[in-house]
Amino acid sequence: MPDRIASLYRARLSKEKGTIRKEWGGKLSIALCYPNSYRIGMSSLGFQTIYHLLNRREEVVAERVFLPEGPELSLRLEEGKGLVSLESLSPLQRFDVVAFSLSFENDFPNILRILDLGRIPLLAEERDEAHPLVMAGGVITFLNPEPISPFFDFFLTGEAEPVLDPFLDLLSGLKRSRSPRKEILLRLAEEIPSVYVPSFYSVEYNRDGTIRERIPLESPARERIEVARLNPLCEAPAISAIRTPDTEFAGRILVELGRGCGRSCRFCAAGYVYRPPRGHPLPQILSSLQKAMSEEKKFGLMAPSISDIPGVDEVTGFILDRGGSFSVSSLRADGLTPEMIENLKRSGQKTMTIAPEAGSDRLRKVINKHLSEEQIIEAVGRIASAGQFAVRLYFLIGLPTETREDVNGILDLVKHIKHRLVKESATRGKIGQLRLSINCFIPKSFTPFQWFPMESLDTLKEKQKWLKKSLSREGGIKVNFDVAKWANMQAIFSLGDRRAAHLLRLVHEHQGDWNKARRFSEFNPDFFVYRPKDLKEVLPWDFLDHGIRKEHLIKEYKLALKGEESEPCHPGDCIRCGAC
Repeated sequence: MPDRIASLYRARLSKEKGTIRKEWGGKLSIALCYPNSYRIGMSSLGFQTIYHLLNRREEVVAERVFLPEGPELSLRLEEGKGLVSLESLSPLQRFDVVAFSLSFENDFPNILRILDLGRIPLLAEERDEAHPLVMAGGVITFLNPEPISPFFDFFLTGEAEPVLDPFLDLLSGLKRSRSPRKEILLRLAEEIPSVYVPSFYSVEYNRDGTIRERIPLESPARERIEVARLNPLCEAPAISAIRTPDTEFAGRILVELGRGCGRSCRFCAAGYVYRPPRGHPLPQILSSLQKAMSEEKKFGLMAPSISDIPGVDEVTGFILDRGGSFSVSSLRADGLTPEMIENLKRSGQKTMTIAPEAGSDRLRKVINKHLSEEQIIEAVGRIASAGQFAVRLYFLIGLPTETREDVNGILDLVKHIKHRLVKESATRGKIGQLRLSINCFIPKSFTPFQWFPMESLDTLKEKQKWLKKSLSREGGIKVNFDVAKWANMQAIFSLGDRRAAHLLRLVHEHQGDWNKARRFSEFNPDFFVYRPKDLKEVLPWDFLDHGIRKEHLIKEYKLALKGEESEPCHPGDCIRCGAC
């Protein structure tokens, strides 16, 4: 190990609070990998939670591995050394298990880079008894793991809390008995319903390229993989296990208030695969905050819809009354209570974020947003009258059934919002900043929009160009667009099947050159992205069982085409989707 890399790691660890170090003797060793930089990985509450859950087991030692960047990557390339863990500088291939935490499709190329740097064969079929088992968990694994399935020995699908202990019990025992690789995979598939072993299945295709069937090749292989779910959220809320200044949330402890969202937006995968919406018990939240405040006073509160969390005003007041502060990500325009706005003001939050998503009431009904233009403008008025907040608005373009009038509606809505900001800020003489984030719609699995195609790159770029030019004429508005090309790449891996893995391999071989990878690809990835899907078609992710009935998604799809809204979730009081 070059002294320069060791020194870099020691400096990084010296800034951390909460690092866990263990002796390896006789323990199941797990390299917990985040396929991006240290700064981004340590900003993930899910990654930190898994690190804590693994290391609370006495017989497990879990150490972190991140994608090298900057000086570290240069040193590794210069020295020609393999990738090592942060805590003990142990080579990746020395671990019993290499476990990836996957949150974003855009990180897929980094999976291959980490395996390559760690000197582990990329394909599961190329590994033998000398290599670690390579697995993955995280939300991507229970949305659509197929485009990366050839690179993994198995996936542990669903929420970790209800399945991690029985999984570790079984795996630790199998490792102690020195069971061969194939036997370990067979036992995991047989005894843990949420374990998916891709090599235990083959996929056959119709002549038109669609999937004909998935065929189990081994007797324990299940036709449906049961995605694990913790309901209710009975444990203490997830909270940052390690504090470091080198994150996107430096100086803040992240706290999970709840999971899932009952608003039923038809484009939102998290709103479906984390059903039913659940909140942590208020006493447990307050107890966790009280303990954490002995070390830190600043908190980042996490939930898909903060304003829907029961007792959220009490939570924020609890923090403020004890000299702390908090921040939240985005807020529902119709959930902005005077108490919440006042508490955010007291906490020193500078920006308030709401998500109209679409520019017209018609299109918001299509996506089931349950939000009118009047509610949006009234919410902005309440924000502006309470103080000098910057206002950030999230929009999507390329949504199903979107027309030119809907795109024009974004401009019109922003004008109305700016007018309201000016009006409410008149007494102060200074208007709060208005910022827009405009992203491309990407169809996601397990949503009613999974059957829709993505809009073409040329059309998306034309809309971006028109909005940029039109909004620039208004002045005083900051606008950020995502890159349509990268949205397209994300869509390939959101909607693709195992054949997309070939493109990913080519991207790796050509050092990230997507254009060259496309030219050499044996399969046109546009097949996944730009083709409307038949409602009876076998989809790549259909084998995953979230408890959501496909008939319900089809019903919502048809309501979207009619421009009709449906009721939000009423957990425990309805059986519409099947998740309750």
